[in-house]
Amino acid sequence: MINMDFSKRIVIDSHEQEWVASPKPGVWRKPLAREDAERGHATSVVRYEPGAKFSEHGHPLGEEILVLSGTFSDETGDYGEGTYFRNPEGFSHSPFSEGGCEILVKLHQFSSGDDSHVCIDTRESAWVPGQGNLKVLPLHQFESESVALVHWPKGERFHRHVHLGGEEIYVVKGEFIDEHGRYPAGTWVRSPHMSTHTPYVEEETLLWVKTGHLPVEPELGTTAKGE
Repeated sequence: MINMDFSKRIVIDSHEQEWVASPKPGVWRKPLAREDAERGHATSVVRYEPGAKFSEHGHPLGEEILVLSGTFSDETGDYGEGTYFRNPEGFSHSPFSEGGCEILVKLHQFSSGDDSHVCIDTRESAWVPGQGNLKVLPLHQFESESVALVHWPKGERFHRHVHLGGEEIYVVKGEFIDEHGRYPAGTWVRSPHMSTHTPYVEEETLLWVKTGHLPVEPELGTTAKGE
C-alpha cells in the first residue's frame, strides 16, 4: 500500500518521482496513493506514449480523470488537455493515445450512489466568481464531495480555513503556497479531515481541488483495474 492512511497529510512533487511501468507497454505511472498493485483505491499520474493503449476494462467504484497534456482517447471520443471526466461503475472502455498524453487518474473512489457520467471540456466552460479574486470552475458535486478547478490570480491570498472531510489539491500550473511549504506545478497535496492552512500564491496559479470526501480513518476498498 502507498499513502493509504487518510489521517496523514501527504505532499508529493510528481516531477521528482520516477515513472513505473504498467502492465501495458507504453503506459507509465507515478503512483501517489495506491491500495494494491493493480486493484482498489488508486491516485496516479499516468503517461501514455504515442500509440499506447489499454485493453478493455471496467472500473468498480468509478474512474475520475483530468487530462494534463496531450489527447486521451477511447471508443467514446478524443479528450484534449483540460478535459475532466468521471466514468461510473458499469462503464467500460479501451483507452489509448495516438499522440501521447499525461492524465491525473483516480480509481475506485466514488461514493455509493454517485453514478453520474461527467465529461467537461474546461477550456470551453464558464467560470464563476469565488471568494476574493478567485475564479472557480465547478466540475462535480455529490453529497459533501466537491470537485473544481480554481484559478488564483497573481498575489492572491486566502483566509485560514478548515478542511471538513479533507482536501486534495493537484497544482496544474503555477505554484501554490501555505505556511507548510511551496508546491510547484505537478505537486499533489492531500490534507486530512479538520486540517487547516492559510494559502496564497505569488504567481498566477491553477489548481484541481477536491474537498469533503476523505474519511478520518483509512478505508480500504476491493477490486478495481485499469490505468
